[in-house]
Amino acid sequence: MIDTVGLNDKTFVDDYQTPHTDQIHVVERFKLVEDGKILQATVTVDDPGAFKMRWSAIQRYRRGEVRPMTELSCAENNYDFLGYEVMPIPEAKSPDF
Repeated sequence: MIDTVGLNDKTFVDDYQTPHTDQIHVVERFKLVEDGKILQATVTVDDPGAFKMRWSAIQRYRRGEVRPMTELSCAENNYDFLGYEVMPIPEAKSPDF
């Protein structure tokens, strides 16, 4: 289970760019189904500032060809995912710890 709070309002809830507020609380639960052939993600979203009620969605991922997982960079306002303006990924000049 992944329980996420403390997000800002600069992202979207889905691929349709549904906005949310900084009150959003997201819980994701993952499990293998159909004899391990499918990874099922159940996502529950609670955001009283944007939605009248808590809602859930299920996404299923079919196991495909086995290949190495790659690391992807994530940055606020980087819209390359949907073909929008690409913002540069920030890089720290020195460690902050």
